[in-house]
Amino acid sequence: MEDKKETPPPIIDQLTDYAETRFKLAKYRAIEGGSSIFASMMADVVVIICTVLAFIFASITLAFYLAYLFNSDWMGFGCVSVIYALFAFVVKWNRKSLERPIVNAIIQKIFK
Repeated sequence: MEDKKETPPPIIDQLTDYAETRFKLAKYRAIEGGSSIFASMMADVVVIICTVLAFIFASITLAFYLAYLFNSDWMGFGCVSVIYALFAFVVKWNRKSLERPIVNAIIQKIFK
C-alpha cells in the first residue's frame, strides 16, 4: 500500500491565506486610524497652546491700555478681571448648550 500524505484541499489554503490577509488589513487600518487621531490631536494641542498664549498677551495688552486710559494700573487690570468674571458666569450659565457641540466635535474626530 502506498503511503499517502494527506494534503489539505486547496480551498483550505485559500481560506487561511484570506483570513491572514483580513487580519493584517484590520491591523493596518487600526494603526492608520490611531495614528491619524494622534496626529490630529497633537495639531489641536499646538493650536490651543498658541491660542491661549495669544489670548494671555492680548489680555495683558488690554489691561495696560485700560490702565493708560484710566491713569491707574489697578483700574485697568481690574476692568479686565471683571470682563473675565462676567465671561465665566455666562459660560457657567450656558454650560449645557456649550457641551453638546464640543462632544459632537470630539466624536466626529474620533470616528473620522
